[in-house]
Amino acid sequence: MEPLSPAFGGLGRRRGHFIARCRTAITPVHMAVLIGLATSPITQAAEPLSLPQAVQAALARSPALVAQDAAARAARETAVAAGQRPDPVLRLSLDNVPLSGPDRYSTSRDFMTAKSVSLMQTLPSTAKRQARTARFEREAQTVEAGRLEQSATIGRDTAIAWLERQALEQRLGLLNEQLGEARLLVQASESAARSGSGSPADWIAARESVAQLQQTLLGVEAERRNARLTLARWTGSDPEQPLATPPDVTPSPTGVGNGAERLAHHPELVRLSAQEAAMAAEAEVARQERDPDWSTELMLSLRGPGYPNMVSLAVSVPLTWDRPQRQDRELAARLAQVDALRAEREERAREHLAEIRRWEEGWRAGLAQLALIDAERLPLAEQRIQTTLAAYRGGRAPLSEVLAARRMALDLRMERIDLHLSTARLWAQLAYLIPAEPAAAQGLTP
Repeated sequence: MEPLSPAFGGLGRRRGHFIARCRTAITPVHMAVLIGLATSPITQAAEPLSLPQAVQAALARSPALVAQDAAARAARETAVAAGQRPDPVLRLSLDNVPLSGPDRYSTSRDFMTAKSVSLMQTLPSTAKRQARTARFEREAQTVEAGRLEQSATIGRDTAIAWLERQALEQRLGLLNEQLGEARLLVQASESAARSGSGSPADWIAARESVAQLQQTLLGVEAERRNARLTLARWTGSDPEQPLATPPDVTPSPTGVGNGAERLAHHPELVRLSAQEAAMAAEAEVARQERDPDWSTELMLSLRGPGYPNMVSLAVSVPLTWDRPQRQDRELAARLAQVDALRAEREERAREHLAEIRRWEEGWRAGLAQLALIDAERLPLAEQRIQTTLAAYRGGRAPLSEVLAARRMALDLRMERIDLHLSTARLWAQLAYLIPAEPAAAQGLTP
């Protein structure tokens, strides 16, 4: 072995001194900081986002649900206030002051002049106050039912947004794979054309196929960016966060095949049932309002010197002399609104039952078509590619047949992605039909 040159030896000594200085400069504190930076969340890759995680994140950050909670609290606070008696009325008065004569403007010399203080209280019946309380409690239940409906909508829309983004990423991966293989065909056809064993037309056709794939890829990339933004709008996560493994849409969602039972917990029907109960509570208030509220008043009158003080007790009641045209009409209007809401709920129940059955049939048909594509059509498409490719290599077929077979296979795989997405949408409609908050809907089932 040849000895090291002096220059190389000097470089080695300087490098050794530099390493020694670095070892001296890096203290345990510095090492801890470096380790912390290396393991900080900034440098770690984002965890894949699963579909259930996306739904939970969307529900946790929804301002609409917060607004519904606040509205329910407001109704319950109002229910407590509605059950109380009205505030008493305090009245201070100076009565019967003379305006003429020797005692004019005197507050003590005339025997009729009095300084009065009175207290008046309206006394609605217990049944009326209970009816008013029940009305706002039913209103709070209506808001809670609306919250369940909003939760179901958010969960369903978030799940569909997740599935659409996942399908676009599958399309993008498939196009990139096909583009790589198409470029290899361009290279092969170019070499064949230059060597004289192939046709220049085949080379042009291969290049055209690459251009078509690139054009399709540009459109799919734009759609994927939009899909990422849409999902991020629901979850609040980074649009670039990767997605986890997609859920299996083959197992039946809970309750499939028993549409009538699922219909009993349908969020819109639960809300309509709560609205019907709230209107019935308003009708009960109108029924109680047919009986007027009595009021009592106690008044103490202080008169001038030498005159006795007075106390007065009064009772007043409104005269409902036109009840058939006023109070009874208001009650009839509320009862008619109850009938209208009941009819609307029954109509919507029929529509939703048919809708659920359509979703179930479409989901089952989609699964059957996917199974047929996987078992029959995809293997046949691959065999067609291999057969035409072998014929092309043997000089028995032009390159255009190979490209046509590859396009057909690509179209089939794209068709499978679209079919899987449409089937997954139906699965999500069924899986997220009932919100995962059944406890809040107790007592509201139609």
